Amino acid sequence: MKSFVVLALFAAAAVAVPVSTNSRDATILRYESENIGVDGYNYAVETSDGKSAQETAQLKNVGTENEAIEVRGSFSYTGPDNVVYTVTYVANEAGFQPQGAHLPQTA
Repeated sequence: MKSFVVLALFAAAAVAVPVSTNSRDATILRYESENIGVDGYNYAVETSDGKSAQETAQLKNVGTENEAIEVRGSFSYTGPDNVVYTVTYVANEAGFQPQGAHLPQTA
């Protein structure tokens, strides 16, 4: 169940990336995906409108009651102010933990 929550949090964050009008005509420049089964995966994608994302997941604590997938990744996009925003994140049993120069710092 924890794994599902972590993946759901990542999906929500990915959907929240702003879409600009030129994104409608964007094409995929690079797409790589390696699904290595139940113990992890990797993917990377870049589009012609300057967006990119990459993510790696790995199964942690294999065979224990604390078994969970830990996800690490990043995504970048150009905002309406023409600034490139990059978010890196970890999603694990501690929740979704994003970091970026434009995000508020938590103590």
